[in-house]
Amino acid sequence: MIYLLALIPATALTVAGYFVLFLSNRSEGALRSFGKYLGFWAFTLAGLVILGAIFAAAHGRHHGCMMGDRDMHGHMRDFGPYPERGSESTAPPPGGESPPPPAPNSQH
Repeated sequence: MIYLLALIPATALTVAGYFVLFLSNRSEGALRSFGKYLGFWAFTLAGLVILGAIFAAAHGRHHGCMMGDRDMHGHMRDFGPYPERGSESTAPPPGGESPPPPAPNSQH
């Protein structure tokens, strides 16, 4: 699915690159060289969009392991299966009682 989403901006950048190259060939001087660079830059960005889509699809739900088993805040992370939506348990943690309810905010 992510490939199809990446094809839209990549196609737009490719068409824009051809359009800029076409117009730069009809101009002279500094505008011609600027148009060539701009066209090639559009092609480069289109290629990077495709490569980014391939990279994102290859990693799926795995978000980089550059920090080992820790998340971006330094907490240990369990890389087990992801829980299904709605399966969160409301049971108290094992080995202890549930925390007391918050005290009412009364102002006298």
